[in-house]
Amino acid sequence: MPSPHTACVRAPASKSISHRYCIGAALARGSSELHHVLDSRDLECTRAILCAAGARMEPLPGEKGGWRVTGMDGRPRGGTDTPLSCDVHESGTTCRLLTAVLAAGHGLFRIHGAPRMHERPIDELTRALEALGTEVRFEQRPDCPPLLLRAAGLDPARNGGRVRLGMDASSQYFSGLLLAAPLAPAPLCVELGGQKAVSWPYVGLTLHCLEDFGIRFRVETREPGGPWQALPDGGWRALRTARPDGLRITVRPGTYRAGSYQVEGDWSGASYLLAAGALGKRPVRVDGLRADSLQGDRAMLDILRAMGARAEVEGTSITVHPSALHGVDVDMGHCPDLVPTVAVLAAFAQGPTRVRNVAHLRIKESDRITAPATELARLGVRVDEHDDGLTVHGLGPDGPAWDEAARFSAHNDHRIAMSLALLGLPHGKRMDALLDDPLVVRKSFPTFWKVWEQLL
Repeated sequence: MPSPHTACVRAPASKSISHRYCIGAALARGSSELHHVLDSRDLECTRAILCAAGARMEPLPGEKGGWRVTGMDGRPRGGTDTPLSCDVHESGTTCRLLTAVLAAGHGLFRIHGAPRMHERPIDELTRALEALGTEVRFEQRPDCPPLLLRAAGLDPARNGGRVRLGMDASSQYFSGLLLAAPLAPAPLCVELGGQKAVSWPYVGLTLHCLEDFGIRFRVETREPGGPWQALPDGGWRALRTARPDGLRITVRPGTYRAGSYQVEGDWSGASYLLAAGALGKRPVRVDGLRADSLQGDRAMLDILRAMGARAEVEGTSITVHPSALHGVDVDMGHCPDLVPTVAVLAAFAQGPTRVRNVAHLRIKESDRITAPATELARLGVRVDEHDDGLTVHGLGPDGPAWDEAARFSAHNDHRIAMSLALLGLPHGKRMDALLDDPLVVRKSFPTFWKVWEQLL
């Protein structure tokens, strides 16, 4: 049992898994039940597009986050003369995963969103889809939405049964093709190319989804210059990273299996709550998290401990205690969504914190390297920007001196808004009143400010 002065909160549902399970259930044959699905703007976009393409989703009575899904049996349907409008708003996950999935269907689909989404490249994925028979037309920039898909199903035979994709900018291209591949009439081999592989754990979540929904696949790896070797069943779970030219995944044609599925807690959304335990005046216990999760942002626990925080695991609960922190040098290529949180934590640490291997953060909802640097500078924290990350020069446990006149920008980015909540915590300040757009958290954690009140 937690001590009486411990703040106890529950992790939101995993956004990444919610997207994937909604897609799996929508593509299945028959009726499924999904439980503990995240209620957020991004998921609204994914559900709306899947329903427009042929699925049916109804809330389960009396169950928050519960959905009954009638699947489309692997046949996403677009328009004939007029394209089906697919508004992804600001959800990069919706855009990238569903662009691939819809390309495996039939008809015309128009992928579009908010202005920032029209600045986020997707051409590496569309080139792979074109190689498999999809016609793609960009309406504005030649590498970003809005775009028009003319889909006639994926045809692996057109490209020798394989495509090659990098993960330099995003793992979601790779995940999207893996989710779409079972709808093809023949096996599709997706090879990892490019120069590096960021966010590999998200591909692990995709494989976990495919496995749960009964899709068969083979994962092969090789050393430089060596032969390909198939991993044993489930062996992919032990992969912590992936190397270009050293991994390929072959997905067999198949039907997504309808069933009952439970979404686990979200380490990304919980990261702010866990960090609050280290910075606040009392311990914070976050319930509903799996310490053995495949989510890459489970690394938050390791980073907190590396910075000197006392963190305890008990079942599916993580408790973090107020702690004196010190700077670290950390590669966050596998957990980039944590960077804004770690940047704010680092302002209260002794010594510098260097974050590496996250150059792709500049093309997220905001520039997630410049945005934390800009906001921390408002309170006198020095942050050096680098091509691949940033260095935060910590001011020690007292952190930056509070400026009553200071106001902050969320940069239209949910993760920036939630990470900035940590700045006010040691001073008992409600940051939602000091942000230009506190409601941007609806994208991934709509109840964030209500939960945050319990930590002040």
